[in-house]
Amino acid sequence: MALGAAGVAALLLATVFTGVTGDTNSDDVTALSTFYTALNSPSQLTNWVPQNGDPCGQSWLGVTCSGSRVITIKVPGMGLNGTLGYNMNLLTELSELDASNNNLGGSDIPYNLPPNLERLNLEKNNFIGTLPYSISKMATLNYLNLGHNQLSDINVVFNQLTNLTTLDFSYNSFSGTLPESFSNMTSLSTLYLQNNQFTGTIDVLTDLPLTDLNVANNQFSGSIPDKMKSISNLQTSGNSFSNSPAPAATAPPSDTRPSRPSPSGSPSQSNHNSSPSRGRDTGNGGSGGKSSKVTSAAVAGIVISLVVVGALVGFFLIKRKSMRHQQGGDPEKNEHLSPLASGKIKRKSIVTSTSKKIYSAHHPGVACLSCLNNGCCSELRPICSILLSPTGKELKKNVSMNLKPPSKIELHKSFNENDPTNKPVAKKVNLSSIRATAYTVTDLQVATESFSAYNLVGEGSFGRVYRAQLSDQKVLAVKKINFSAIPDHPSDFFIKLVANIAKLNHPNLSELDGYCSEHGQCLLAYEFYKNGSLHDILHLSDGNSRSLSWNSRVKIALGSARALEYLHETCSPSIIHKNFKSSNILLDDELNPHISDCGFADLIPNQELQESDDNSGYRAPEVTMSGQYSQKSDVYSFGVVMLELLTGRKAFDSSQPRSQQSLVRWATLQLHDIDSLDQMVDPALEGLYPAKSLSRFADAIALCVQPEPEFRPPMSEVVQSLVRLVQRSSMGAGLA
Repeated sequence: MALGAAGVAALLLATVFTGVTGDTNSDDVTALSTFYTALNSPSQLTNWVPQNGDPCGQSWLGVTCSGSRVITIKVPGMGLNGTLGYNMNLLTELSELDASNNNLGGSDIPYNLPPNLERLNLEKNNFIGTLPYSISKMATLNYLNLGHNQLSDINVVFNQLTNLTTLDFSYNSFSGTLPESFSNMTSLSTLYLQNNQFTGTIDVLTDLPLTDLNVANNQFSGSIPDKMKSISNLQTSGNSFSNSPAPAATAPPSDTRPSRPSPSGSPSQSNHNSSPSRGRDTGNGGSGGKSSKVTSAAVAGIVISLVVVGALVGFFLIKRKSMRHQQGGDPEKNEHLSPLASGKIKRKSIVTSTSKKIYSAHHPGVACLSCLNNGCCSELRPICSILLSPTGKELKKNVSMNLKPPSKIELHKSFNENDPTNKPVAKKVNLSSIRATAYTVTDLQVATESFSAYNLVGEGSFGRVYRAQLSDQKVLAVKKINFSAIPDHPSDFFIKLVANIAKLNHPNLSELDGYCSEHGQCLLAYEFYKNGSLHDILHLSDGNSRSLSWNSRVKIALGSARALEYLHETCSPSIIHKNFKSSNILLDDELNPHISDCGFADLIPNQELQESDDNSGYRAPEVTMSGQYSQKSDVYSFGVVMLELLTGRKAFDSSQPRSQQSLVRWATLQLHDIDSLDQMVDPALEGLYPAKSLSRFADAIALCVQPEPEFRPPMSEVVQSLVRLVQRSSMGAGLA
């Protein structure tokens, strides 16, 4: 009997233990696996794996769980590259995400952030572009730190962020006036906006319970409200205010920003009580003091800056004269290379040890541009302010230096282009690292019946596609790559191509199953989707378009948008598709879209795609003019596909009257006219669509196909608009 009781007790203990460290929630596993892949699978994240992991049970570094749910992720200062995953919203129990002091970014912050965060810290990374609208919905958020990035647009409404106590937007590129919704952050005590390009007044902050406010080094104007002058730590220097507050009661603490450790080092632990950036490199701590002292300091600063610049100019003039005597020639006679690019000016540091790793004195303008991209240090600020234009994006044209910065600088290398050690070395791809099956030519010849015409299912910009049935009854789509446009080493190029494609992982991308590189053959094997392409369903004259309901069309648009968003904003470096069109959208049994031809368009010459007649209706105006593709040209092509879904017409149809051959040209003038819009809808829908949903769909199209690329939204915003369309139209949560 006693033995039985002991057994029961042991069983209960095991049950309790399993409840604490058991298998992690499947959604959390999916989100963290995607996050790990988006970070390029870094080895410093010990115990993390890209598939079939158990973050809670296997003690993934930086991950804390409660039961089976992940509640915190803290990976600061670990030298991580890449970006956040595209499906972080699956982490519904996550309360804190700290990925600060890394090298994440190069793209926008993904919009699908964890919805119930209390603390979000992405400080000191490389995120660019627009803030995700999803932050607007984080009602539980109380700490938000996005300082020291390269963000430029605020796409957030702050009405629901009433619990937010600390907000840090410092050291970014934000411009324009402060959002009116700032006034709704009724718990905000700490706000850092320094070193941006904000304009207008700060009146919207008047009634906030602020105790710590830094708006230094912006372009604010007007007056500082009297009510705000009593803020205990107020910093306003570097603006155009007509009045000044009283001197700050306490000086801001010195900058204690830690250096980034190497990936092999131990990660630094984040401090929950630490404050965000506090006016680093802002000069004095506030705008108080007598005006004469401020004026004197400004004059002294200008004089010192001019002396420094003069010394630099003199240095280069003396150096060139010395070179002319030593070499018996004039370095200015080199028409193609500046002294910097040709390697004739030796390295010499002009800054203190804190910035030696970032800047080079080959040319102070180059140092300033590097400063702009890597976080400017205070030693170069006087020089940069003179050499750089007001926007900070280019060198001033009136600076009397004939040195031009090279397009790309690697400061750790010699700048002598004739140095053989500088020649790029082709790295061989490790075949074992490619996550795809290596087929033999015989395998695929048998499966396609020697690539017979009977099994030919299509021909695209990069080769013909054949249906292949393997001996195990598995069906694949095999693409024979046409390398006529590739001049050298097609096999090496192909292996790199396979390695790049195999890294892509998104449910709305066509999945790479395997490849073959034998006997001069370059073959890619993908999952076969028997419903074919969206182009075939919409435009073949057999009535198949009737199977696409309005909900199915919205579903296809949303899934395709998410795929492009992944390529543009999650992949690092980002990927431009270049060849987005309805024939490259493949549909599975449930009409889920899968985008094909991803991952290698950038390696095909632009002109190859530009001259293709099949792409004429999808090309953005700037592509037609210059042949240069971008993320915004992909957005345009996506808008054209949305028009196909709306109207059932082809992107370009020579059988139509001349004024209607170009779908965009025919449709854009009618997108905002309700009566005309109803007449444009694909007759196959037979009027079965919600009017409001149709109108919002048309609004999204109009934004995407604007002729000016700068006015087209990023794909994350397009995804958000389609998600809102689905939610408001009650199409079902499965789509959103």
